[in-house]
Amino acid sequence: MTRPAHPTTVPKVIDIPRELAASQEKFNGEAGRAFIEELPDLTAGFLDRWGLEPDGPPMHGVSALVLPVRRADGGPAVLKLQIRDEESEGEPVALRVWDGDGAVRLLDHDEPTGTMLLERLDETRMLSHVPDPHQAVVTIAELLAHLTSFPAPPGMRRLGDIARAMLDQTPWALDRIPDPEARRLVADCAAAVREVVDEPGDRLLHWDLHDENVLACDRAPWLAIDPKPLAGDPAFELWPAIDNRYDPDDILWRFDAMTDVLALDRPRARAWTLGRLLQNALWDIEDGRPLDDDQLEIARRLRDHTG
Repeated sequence: MTRPAHPTTVPKVIDIPRELAASQEKFNGEAGRAFIEELPDLTAGFLDRWGLEPDGPPMHGVSALVLPVRRADGGPAVLKLQIRDEESEGEPVALRVWDGDGAVRLLDHDEPTGTMLLERLDETRMLSHVPDPHQAVVTIAELLAHLTSFPAPPGMRRLGDIARAMLDQTPWALDRIPDPEARRLVADCAAAVREVVDEPGDRLLHWDLHDENVLACDRAPWLAIDPKPLAGDPAFELWPAIDNRYDPDDILWRFDAMTDVLALDRPRARAWTLGRLLQNALWDIEDGRPLDDDQLEIARRLRDHTG
């Protein structure tokens, strides 16, 4: 395959997904619109700089464009472009620590923009395609047990700081929850976090390991992608797998299975998992959204779980 003669020809073959443009505007406002406007030229520049050629239609999540590419030696990879922010700036740092062991391998990185060249996994072999949700939950727990065995590197966002900020914001949030039962539940989540906040942990956390962030490839059955890393307690990792493919009758099985696989103290795991409901509730209130009934039910069942 022959490289384009000049990178300015590349944007003609890059289709920026409308859904990505809409989510960037929704979540990042003017900065998101600017990112989408610059994305064709940014993509062209990295294709030229790293000697890459497009090798398929672009993919996207809520915040990133992921373009399949071929390297100069013909090897497959993906180019990931996203706004560099507090969450995304830790991604290449974590991927370097894991170095392909349980997670996608980082091939190159541009620090100013946060653009990454990553190993290409098989997007058709996603953990969400596994029909048995119990198998998927155990797979996530096994990945987390491995990934969180690594100590967090210096400079990583710290769970302790995030938890204290959440607790500081809780009185403001409680005043804005009209339903007394929901208000009491969120207050109970904050009380649980207060019990563990002084021992926040120091492991390298993925933070967002759900079954659409686990893909297969030829070298490994399952690998994690798209971390939003923190330094903290592995117990803060359980929420996404409990919330995935929501089933109210499965909440406690998932919690118990994951704490078993990760060898976690259950009272601490319950407290930190309730902290995720507190985090989500604060975000909903900040954005003017009602609290999510399914998430409240997860928190209610975990709060009352004595196993």
